[in-house]
Amino acid sequence: MKINQLNIALTKDEAIVLFEFLTRFNEKEDDSLFEDQSEQNVLWNIECILEKELHEPFKKNYNDILKFARENVRDNQTE
Repeated sequence: MKINQLNIALTKDEAIVLFEFLTRFNEKEDDSLFEDQSEQNVLWNIECILEKELHEPFKKNYNDILKFARENVRDNQTE
């Protein structure tokens, strides 16, 4: 059986920000957020993939790394 795959490219900073969001989101115990359990499963899978690829979340200075990544990803719009 051939598995269809879709590859998505993220910068390291985007991956760190996404990992942090998914980690927090996946800890929520609110099944009403999903129409189907498959949606939750996909988010768990993405979190697992990122956890395998990223070394930063396990570093002592992760909070600083995350802050820097968020600043790099954030829209720097001036009002």
